[in-house]
Order: sequence, then structure tokens, then C-alpha cells
Amino acid sequence: MALAGLLDCCAFHASLWSCPASSYYAAMCGAHMRRLSLQSVLGEQDVKTNNMLKSKTFMKKTRSGGILKIVREHYLRDDITCGCKGCEECKQESPVLQLEPVLQSSLCASPHYLLPDTNVLLHQIDILEDPVIQNVILLQTVLQEVRSRSAPVYKRVRDIINNSEKYFYTFTNEHHRETYIEQEQGETSNDRNDRAIRTAAKWYNNHIKKSENVADIKVLLITNDRKNKEKAVDEGIVAYTCEEYIKSLVANPELVDRLASVSDEKNEIESGKLIFIEHIPLSKLQQGIKSGTYLQGTFRASRDNYLEATVWVHGDGAEQKEIILQGLRNINRALHEDIVAVELLEKESWVAPSSVVLQDDGEADDIESTEEKEKMLKTGVQGTAKPSGKVVGIIKRNWRPYCGMLAKSQIKESTRHLFTPADRRIPRIRIETRQASTLEGQRIIVAIDGWPRNSRYPNGHFVKNLGTAGDKETETEVLLLEHDVPHQPFSQTVLSFLPKMPWGITPQDMKHRIDLRHLYVCSVDPPGCTDIDDALHCRELENGNLEVGVHIADVSHFIRPGNALDQESSNRGTTVYLCEKRIDMVPELLSSNLCSLRSEVDRLAFSCIWELTHDAKIVNTKFTKSVINSKASLTYAEAQMRIDSPTMNDEITTSLRLLNKLAKILKKQRIDNGALTLSSPEVRFHMDSETHDPIDLQTKELKETNSMVEEFMLLANISVAQKIYDEFPEYALLRKHPAPPPANYDILVKAARSKDLEIKTDSAKALADSLDKAESPEFPYLNTLLRILATRCMMQAVYFCSGMDNDFHHYGLASPIYTHFTSPIRRYADVIVHRLLAVAVGADSTYPDLTDKHKQAEICKNINFRHKMAQYSQRASVAYHTQLFFKTKGIVTEEGYILFVRKNAIVVLIPRFGLEGTVFFEEKDKRKPLLVYNDEIPSLKVENTTFYMFDKVKVKITLDASNLQHQKIRMALVEPEIPGFNSLSDQRNTNGEPTVKKSKLEK
Repeated sequence: MALAGLLDCCAFHASLWSCPASSYYAAMCGAHMRRLSLQSVLGEQDVKTNNMLKSKTFMKKTRSGGILKIVREHYLRDDITCGCKGCEECKQESPVLQLEPVLQSSLCASPHYLLPDTNVLLHQIDILEDPVIQNVILLQTVLQEVRSRSAPVYKRVRDIINNSEKYFYTFTNEHHRETYIEQEQGETSNDRNDRAIRTAAKWYNNHIKKSENVADIKVLLITNDRKNKEKAVDEGIVAYTCEEYIKSLVANPELVDRLASVSDEKNEIESGKLIFIEHIPLSKLQQGIKSGTYLQGTFRASRDNYLEATVWVHGDGAEQKEIILQGLRNINRALHEDIVAVELLEKESWVAPSSVVLQDDGEADDIESTEEKEKMLKTGVQGTAKPSGKVVGIIKRNWRPYCGMLAKSQIKESTRHLFTPADRRIPRIRIETRQASTLEGQRIIVAIDGWPRNSRYPNGHFVKNLGTAGDKETETEVLLLEHDVPHQPFSQTVLSFLPKMPWGITPQDMKHRIDLRHLYVCSVDPPGCTDIDDALHCRELENGNLEVGVHIADVSHFIRPGNALDQESSNRGTTVYLCEKRIDMVPELLSSNLCSLRSEVDRLAFSCIWELTHDAKIVNTKFTKSVINSKASLTYAEAQMRIDSPTMNDEITTSLRLLNKLAKILKKQRIDNGALTLSSPEVRFHMDSETHDPIDLQTKELKETNSMVEEFMLLANISVAQKIYDEFPEYALLRKHPAPPPANYDILVKAARSKDLEIKTDSAKALADSLDKAESPEFPYLNTLLRILATRCMMQAVYFCSGMDNDFHHYGLASPIYTHFTSPIRRYADVIVHRLLAVAVGADSTYPDLTDKHKQAEICKNINFRHKMAQYSQRASVAYHTQLFFKTKGIVTEEGYILFVRKNAIVVLIPRFGLEGTVFFEEKDKRKPLLVYNDEIPSLKVENTTFYMFDKVKVKITLDASNLQHQKIRMALVEPEIPGFNSLSDQRNTNGEPTVKKSKLEK
């Protein structure tokens, strides 16, 4: 085994255990590492063995041509305890397994412990997590295999081990003298591990019999491997499959629903008709990808059309970045976010993206209906054909537990039902449950087990009931789970790293700080903000210049690298703001107290201080850790009132006026350099104080003070970015905004042209200048609509490590370099940036991961994902509360503007509510609809009325609650009225997805 592999293995195990055996194993691993030797000497391979030490020597040729002798020593012990309470053989201080196990099985009348094998842990983790399942022995062999095969399952197993109420004991069988076994010649690793599991099970049963207190307790081997079970029975071990054992728990019949389907063949449809082609094995896929026969990419399902998807091809070398898949068989059982291998179709079979909206409303195995809909796709194409393909194999599944609702079978007494996920990109899932009547109308979680070739839908199992659909708490839980937002309470381990209260600033804290408590610092934030990251000050200097300070909460002082608090913050990545709830990245003691720069209290800060001329030119910049005492915590409105008031001239107000004056100059400089000023409608809810339901909904009004704070945060971020890059050119955590592909702007350019305006997109500056000129005196809102549309054309900004990328440019800000420094309470990226800056200015010491660009890249990948999911969950929360608002309003008629036109629909924006909905057209009298779509001048002709982008319309808004899971805002066209047509609508549902009313074309 290579040295790196050995060290990784030892480090993993030393950090794994929280049980009594951990001390033995950690000590043993330490001895292992100390005795491990690497020698550049020649010699033959040899094996040394005695009772307590196994030693193997491997010869390895180095790159330079030398021979490296690697000695691996494996230490065994005879004092590793069994973990059973009442065992007289083992001397153990804190046994884990109970003396009287409580599970009652019809297969085993005796009290018993469970010893599962690797596949049971991997596939039946939902069963093992149930509170009923207790007193389980987890072998080191099994845990090692689980860790290497599934990191998510391994984390869940660790959480179970750490739950003291579950009584899960980890037994280090690989280092116990009586349970360790050597791999035999010709024996596979898998067979050796199965034998090790059987050996440990047999040892446990023999060991327990020696103690009178626990002699009646049996250890049951739980395995779904038929051969392993047969061998166990032959060896005298009591063994059952997981299904056999769970079904024997007569007091807990509900557990049967949580069993994962262990064999696709067992759950296939009786007809046996194959629907899909067989997936090519992974080994052949890899060969095909290497030769160029297949392409590897990420599968992205469509929300609007279940028969269409795209695959984004990995790597810079691929000519085509996007491949279209159309039809059930070409999609071939791939699920959203799976890593797949695709084969390109012949060029004459390529297709164009379809504009038809299709939702899966067929019966469980209604293939004929699906085939009819696939024919419809041909009639709904729009534009030129693009590279098209078919999925030939799955490289990596990205299945997760899915929230949704049960569609109860119409067949009486049936236990087979369909589950409809909340996420429309996921197909329905067939599950077996005897609780259908109880689960109807509930939000539940289901996990996928497999997808047989002859099944229209994947098979899965019930995991958890979340609560009644429509209940506010339940719906909030659903949107958090669906967007993978970590929201569990902070563990005691995490909380143990918080400072002890009462807290105060010590002389040690002041060692690398300057005292700025005398300055007139203030914060400006939205109303009700308690996690105040930033504060500002501005004062005149003796030389006539101005001193401006941006003071940011010193979160990195409280969160030290590598501890449990740091790991949890890193995993969460960002604070998530919902309409009525905030999911903090750090515990409340930090977010709303010790790190929050509240007024009239001393707080630790990291300050960026500039000397500026009155025309906002930077003379010099200083970065320092500091102590501040904010003199005022203001809202944007309060700060604006001070600036505008002719009677207020105190130090804080004077500071705000100077800041506002400089901010206007800085903004003009940015815009002159090509920075974009875009637009996106944001809404604010006014809640009822008792019911907490929204009683009013309006778009947010931005004041000068919003822009004032923004300008100085941008300036601080740019200044810090340059500083950390200068100091750490390979390890700086930066943020970039890629320029959009020219094709992204097509719709913007066409829309402007339809209004006799020209939008140039050669560069960010050209775009900014042409947007500034795109004014219409008779239509003032046109410029806002163009900026909203321009926002939709943009790429996503992302975090990256400077040593892993060459393109640093931020397109939207027109800045050559950028990072995030100003919000460490709510963004983990800023915590890393603070640490880099602290090392750069000599205020803190470095640590290995900080100067490891690969580790930094891993952090960037996670925080990019968390940031994206936070945005989606926030939008879903707004959508849900918008529905609550309209639930009590009945019918509302409002003016809006057409934002997009589709083949059979128009997308309408309602500025007053920041609401966007799609109005579909459906004929009343069964005539063929007279719909003419023009892609060049985006327009839709319905009868004798032509709709253009940005046209004003009037719509009727109502809430359609007929579908509990996918409630939607419905819009019906009021003006202009079109005789002979119905107009129907959709809006974002409670999960932030578009929901649709089907047109005749879809049906």
C-alpha cells in the first residue's frame, strides 16, 4: 500500500470513532504510523508474522529508476472490547450495547444484536436510521467499504454512531487478534471482506456465551448477499436478509415501507416488455469516452417537458457543449444531475429544441400515450437542429431523497402506488406501502432504489412523513430539503467551540489590532437586520483629504480553522434568507451577537481604510484588524432621512453625507468603465402580526443609501482581492463573472429592435452605454424591462481559486479582479478571504489547507453550489408567500407587460407585485387555433391580435389550489380581449418551479 494511502486510512480511522473503542484504535493507528518505514533498498518481498504484528514488504520502482522498499506493519490487539453491557470478559468503562435489547422478532425469540454487512448499510440506511432499530454492531471492515463507496451514506452512518440513543457500537475487527484474517491466495477483496464479517459474527456469538449476564443474547448477521448468507448458515451463524428480518418485527409493520428494493428484477412489471435499452457497463463506457465514441456530461432534465433534456458535456476539448435528448428511450432512465455517457445520433436525426410544454400525466405504464406525445415534439420544434444524442450508460447516479406526494392507486387493496415528486424534473416513482390512506394529502420523502429496463418509472421506498400539504411549516421544510439547505440545529459539538459567556475583549485580542472605538462608525441595513456584517465611517483629515473606513465583523477570530464549528460553517456555505425565516451559517451567538456590529457595544472588526481625495481618487489603502464601537445602527430609510434633513448636522450625519457624495462619484467611475446597471424585481411582504400570513405585497424601493453602501462594499472587495492575490497568487479565493456567449443576447437584441432601439453587445461597456440610451419618453418603463431582460442573459458569477484559473475578470462590475470580503457572518467565502488577508498583514498565522489550491478549489465548488441553492430556495419562499397573499384576495385585475412570447403563450410581468406568469391560449370552440409565432421579431399572432414583447396587457390573477402539491397563480387575459379563445396561466409553484395549465396541444 502506498504511504499516502496508509496515512489517509489511519487519519480517517483516528478521527472516526466516538465510542469506547476509539481510544484503542487511535493509539494503535498512531503506533502504526510511527513504525511505518520507507527505505530505498533492494531486497526480496517478505512477510513477517507473529501473534501481534503482521508485516508485509513491497518493492516499488521510482520515477528515477530506483527501487523503493515499502514496509507495511499491521498491529493487532487482544484488549479491544466487545461493547456489550454486562460482558464479564471485557474490561470496559462505557459499554454501548444494551444488556436487554428491546427488538422483538418472530424469527428470533431471544434478545439479540444486529451485525449488518456492507450492502445493508449502503442500501438500507433509511431502515437503520429509524429510532426502532437499536443495538447494532458496525464492523471496521464494513465502515471502510462504505466510506470508499458512498460519502453521503458514510456521513449518515457517522451521525447514527454519534446518537447515544441508538446504541450503535463500532468494533475494530481488523485489529483484533481473534477477528483479523489474511486474504487468501486467489481470493477477491470482496470475498475476503465477507469472510471477515462472518468471522467477526462467529467470534461475537462465542464471546458472549462466556458471560453469564449476556449468554442468552445472540448476534444476527444481516446480509442481502445470498452466497454470504448460505456460507454463514453453513458455519453455524444465524443470518437473515434485511427484508426477512424487518418483516419479522411484528410490532413495527411500518418499517416494511422503508425497505429499499434490493433487486430490480424482483420489482419489474409482470408483462416483461422491455422499454429501455441496456446500459453499457462502466468499464466499456470509459473506453468509449477515451476513444471519443461516447461523450461524458451532466444530465439536465427540463421542468417544462418531461420528454426533453440536455447533456452538458464536460471538458474544454469538446466541440459541442450541449447535446439535446428527445424521447423517453433516448433519455434512457437518466435522472436530473446524473453523470451520463451519451452517443451522438447521425446528423440527419438531430432535432431542434421543442417549444411544446408537456407534463407527465399518463398512467403508470402508458407507453402508447408517451409515444403519441413524442410525435407532438416534432410539431413543436423551433429554430435549427442542434447536436442530439441518446444516453447509453450512467457513470454516476446523483439520486437523493425526494419530497412530494402520494398518488394513491385506484385499485382497492393495492399496495403499489405512484409518488409524484415536488420537482417536476424528477419522474414519478413507484413505491410499495400499506399506509396509503394515512399518507394521502401528506408531504412525504421517498428514495429511489433502482430503475428496471421494463418499467416506465423507477422503483423506490417510503422514507418519512413531513406533515400535511399546505401547512406553512411543512412547505418550508419541503423547500429547504428540495434545495439541499442544511438547516438542522447546530450540534453540541459545534456549539462547544463558541466563546464562553460573558465574553469580553482581552489584551491578547488586542495584540494585532488598532483601537478605532473613538471613530463615528455607523451601520446601514434593511429593517430588522440583526446579523450586521459591515459598518462605515468617513472623516476629514488634516491634509484636506478624506478617510473612509469599511469595518467588517471579524468572524475568523471566533471560527478557527479545522474545528467542528469551522467544518459546519464550511458545509453550510451561506446564510439562507426566507420570507419569514433565516437559516444561519453560524450559530446565533455569533451571527446576532458577538460578531454583529451592533451600536453602543465594542466589537472586533477587520477594517479596510482608504485615504481619498474629494473626487474619490485613492491615495493609499490600509488593512488592519481593529476594535470598533458603532455609534448608530440605521436602516436605509433612516440614513436617507439624515442625509436629506436640513436640521441634522451631527458627526454621523456629516459622515453619511460625505460617504454618499463619494459613492456617487465611485458609481459614475464604475459605469464609465463599463459596469452594468441591471434590474430584477424584488418584493417585500407585510405580515399579519398574529397569523404571520402576508397581508400586503409590493416591490422593494431602493434609496440612495442602498447605492451608497453598495459602492463602498464593492470598493472594499476589489481592494482586498488585489491584496490577497498579490500575497498569494496561487491560493487567493476570488470571484469572477464570465462574459455571456453572444447567442445569449439574441432575444434582447431582437426585442429592442422591435421597438426601434439598438442594443450593442460587443463588450460590457457597449451594452451599458446602449442600455443607457434605450429610452422612450412615452414608455418610461421600457428601459427597466430591457434591463430585466439583460439580467436574464447573464452568466452566474462563481468563486474560484486563483491558482486553478486564468480568467479573473468580473464582467458585470467591469473589474479585472474581485472577491467577497464584506459579509463573513453569512458567507463562508468571506471567512477564507479574511484568513488570507490576516496572514497577508501579519495578524494571523497560516495553516496547510489555506495554501493548498486543490483544497481551496473544493471549498469553492461547495460554496458555489450552496449559493445557487440558497437563491433557488429564496425564490421558492417568495413564490409560496405570493400564493398565500392571493389566497385571501380572490380575483385581482392588474396591468402588466409581456416579457417573452412563446409558440402558444405570453409571459407577463406584473410590476406592482414583481410577479411573473405565463398565459397560454386555448380555443373555446374546438377550432384549430390560429396561432402564428415569429421568432425574428418576437411576436405571437392570436386570431387578429399580435402580441409583441413589452406590450402592455391587463390580466386577471387568481390562485388555483386544485392541485395541493403544485398550487399556482393563474392569469387570464382581460385586455386585449380575443374572441374565441380562453387564456390560461401558470406561475412559479411553492418549489419555485413553473407550473402549467395544459393546452389542447399537450393533451
